[in-house]
Formats: sequence, structure tokens, C-alpha cells
Amino acid sequence: MRLPRNIRENLRFLLAESGSQVSNLRTYFREPANSLAKRILDRGGYAYNLKLRIHESCLERIARIRKMDDSDVASLRALESIATDLDRLTELCRDCIQQMEQMQDRGCLRPEAYRSMLDGMTRAIGRIEPAIRNSDTPLALKIGRIKPRLDRACQKLRKQYTGDLKRSRKATEDLIAALLVSHCIEQMGDTLLNISEAVISVNLGHVVNSDRYHSLQTSMEHLGVEETNRGLVIEPIAETRSGSAISGITTQDSEDDGYVAIFKDGEKRKLKEERQGLENWHEIYPGLAPRILSYHKRRQSAALLIEHLAGLTFENILLHESRGLLRETLGRLNQTLESVWRETHTKKPVCANYMRQLARRLDDVYSIHPEFRQGDIRLCGRQIPAFNSLLKQALAREAQLCAPFSVYIHGDFNVDNIIYDPVEKRINFIDLHRSRYMDYVQDVSVFMVSNYRLQILDLPLRRRILQLTRDFYRFSADFADKSGDRTFEIRLALGLARSFITSTRFILDKSLARAMFMRSRYLLEQVLATESGQEKSFRVPVREIFVG
Repeated sequence: MRLPRNIRENLRFLLAESGSQVSNLRTYFREPANSLAKRILDRGGYAYNLKLRIHESCLERIARIRKMDDSDVASLRALESIATDLDRLTELCRDCIQQMEQMQDRGCLRPEAYRSMLDGMTRAIGRIEPAIRNSDTPLALKIGRIKPRLDRACQKLRKQYTGDLKRSRKATEDLIAALLVSHCIEQMGDTLLNISEAVISVNLGHVVNSDRYHSLQTSMEHLGVEETNRGLVIEPIAETRSGSAISGITTQDSEDDGYVAIFKDGEKRKLKEERQGLENWHEIYPGLAPRILSYHKRRQSAALLIEHLAGLTFENILLHESRGLLRETLGRLNQTLESVWRETHTKKPVCANYMRQLARRLDDVYSIHPEFRQGDIRLCGRQIPAFNSLLKQALAREAQLCAPFSVYIHGDFNVDNIIYDPVEKRINFIDLHRSRYMDYVQDVSVFMVSNYRLQILDLPLRRRILQLTRDFYRFSADFADKSGDRTFEIRLALGLARSFITSTRFILDKSLARAMFMRSRYLLEQVLATESGQEKSFRVPVREIFVG
């Protein structure tokens, strides 16, 4: 983006000021004069004021231009970050001066070792303005490469300082000050890396750290797309609860509005699970999951480039499309699920342990909704057990309730993880990192609750959601009956109880959260009221649960 004049001018002044302070600090290491120290210490307010002006200009521009592109907003946020880090650089220069002024013998500091480090910092600061002006991402990457060099140099100095401390007790205070100086210089490297990543974000119009950029660059090479700052377009799609970021990738010369691919990056362990889930689906039931275009790992992060699937999410169809398309989508989903369940059917019984899953997440629920944590109470002579008491009883009861067979399930079967292509009449699944052989009731219960928890207040649309949930229940119950699964209903009640309450940790609407909590409690009470040996006659009160 082209920077507004006031932001551009204040940023140039701030760059000049931070560069001057680093240069003055280098001179002080060589010739520690009081006048030079005063010049560094007295100018903190100037850099701080420049930072504030840039922040105010960015905020004012975001507030004034209502229809600003998301990429422009991301660029302005990145500029705020750059201003903050430049001010931080000047603060670290002052911290170094304050530590060195307390030293009696500056010789133990080994000041000559810092000069090359500060020379590198000065060059890095000089690259910031042209990297932004020319949208030069390779130059921005060079700014961040100073960090590992500073880390290695400071680590070497710390070893020398600690060695001196062990050998001599005479210069203890001076050596402690020297350790603090080395730590300040090391923090400057962290700050320059932050600036490097923020400049990349300004250039791309999307928040990107250096690891993510390298992963993205490698992934685009697999597509045969030569990455250029002007050719690559990144559009954020979602942030998962596990911390991964999902983006749509396209190029400015693309002939249509569709994405070239979907780029997902985050913690290496999570992305490895995602890749394994996709590969398993391709082996077990080909054509249902998107293809993996590339997988790239870098240190503790990783990235997946995945085929972009045409179509709409089930959630989008449910909320915005015609009744005819919704019926068609549900029919195709039911056919696909029945096919998957029959194709992957194994005779091995499996226990989903819904109550154990619930127990593991209950503390997270209570942290968001502490009002759910209540003790046993007595009302009109009737003993009402606390939810925790119900959970303990249900844990014991569930041990006797295993599914008679297992199938390969999605594992996170929410309405936004199902895609339907009306042209090809095809269902696809996404976000498959939890897929495994398990009780199919887990997917059934998650899907039903993910419909209920949609925060829709429009009455006709709400009725449409609840009717669809009941239709899906009837399909699942019919499959269970034809498969000889006689404990489907009672396991479904436990699965629904689990999904109702664990979902509340993502819901701040107290009314909706309480409604879901009470439904969970009611289901557990109904299960526990069923006499042992009568589990096959249990029926989920679907009409009562999925209403309102």
C-alpha cells in the first residue's frame, strides 16, 4: 500500500532517530564520553512522541475509511508494530548506557566485540524504509537475519563473562552489568526480527512471520507459481482454535476469483496430524478429502498447501441458500456417510468414553462459565446433585456402553467442516486431524450440536436449523437399526451431553450457554434414570432437546 504522507514522514523521522541512537551507542562503546551518554538518555521522549503520532495516524485512517480492505488494515497494524519496535530500540540503547555508567572498569565489558554487532544493526535499520517503499520482501528478510548473528555473539560474550565471574570476585558488579548489556543487545536482535516480519506483513497486506513466509514461499514453488510481492495474494480465511491460520492463496493475474490453493500453517505437531489425517482418508476412502499439494516444516512450525475445494460449507447452505439446495445437500451428506460407515465397518467394539472427554474439558468450561460450578443442593425436600456428581455416576455407567462396531469418523464433524459442490453433486470433508476408527455416534452428536449452537435468533431460520437436526437424527437412528446397534440411543445421549457442555467454552452468550448446559444435565439425568439392562429401550428426547 502507499503510505499516507503524515505516516511516511513520521516513520522516516523515527527511523533516523533510532539509527542515530544505535550509531551513538556504537561510538560510546569506543569513546565513553558523558556528553554522548547524555545525548542518548535525553532523547527518549522524541522517539516516543513519533511512535504515538504514527499510532494515532494509523488508527485515525482505519476509523475514517470504513470500507478499507482487510489487507490495508493489516498493513496499518503492521506499521504500528514497526513504530513500537523502533521506539523499543532507542529504549534498549538507553538501558545499555545506564548499565555502563555504573561500571568502574569498562575493560571487562570487552567493548570492541559490540562494534560489529552495532554496525550490523545500523545497516539493518537503513534497510527498513526502502523495504517498505519498494515492497521489497527479500530486503525485509535481510533485516531479520541479524538476530541469529547477535544471538551467537552475545552467547559467546556471556560465556566469557560468567567465566570471569567464576575466576574473580573483585569485579562482580561490573560483570553483572556487562551481562545485562549483552542481554539488551540480544533483545535488539529480537526487535529487528519483529520489524522484519512487520515489513513483510506491510508488503503482503497480511500478518506473516518469517517462518510462515518461508513456508509460503516453498509451498508456492510446488504450485509452479513464482512468488513476487505483486503477484501473490493472501486472503485470511480463518484462525482455528488450535492456533493454526488458514489462508486462501491466489495470484493477481488469476482468471477467476477462486483460490489457487488453501494454505494452512501453525504448530508442527498439529499440522503433522492434519497431514496424516488427509493421507489416511485418501487411503481408506479416496475422493472425500482434499489433496495435499505440499507439506513443509521449519523449526517448530509447519505448513500445508491443500487443494482448494469448490462448493459451499454446510453452514453457508443452511443459513443462506434455498430449502431445495439444503434438502439436496443433506441427502447427499447422508448417502456419503452411510457409504463411508459401511465401507470402513470393522467388527471390533469401541468405547468413545464421552464422559471422560467431558471431564478433561470441564475445567476449561468452568473458567469461562464459573456459574456452572455448583455443589449439591436441596430444593423442596428433593436432593439435586451437582453436575460433577452426575458426571461421576455417568462415567461408571458408560463403562458398560461400547459401540458394537467401529467405523472411520471425521472426528470434528462441525457444519463448517463439510463442503458441498452443487455442480458436481459431491460432498467433501476438511479439517481432518482428529479422524480415526471410532464410534460413529461421536460424529453424529457433534454435527447435531454444531447446528444447535449457531447463534441465530431469526425464528423461521431457527426452526429450519432444528428441523434439519431432527432429520439427521432420524437418518442416523435408521442406520443404527439396520446395523443391529441396540445401544445407539443411550450412547447418543452421552455424546450429545458431552458436546453440549464442551461447546460452551467457545460461547460467551450466557443465555445460550446456560441452555446448552441444562440440556447436557437433563440428558445425563435421563441416562442415569434408566435401569441397568434397559439400555436398549432408551430413546433420546430429541424433540424436547432440539427446540427453542
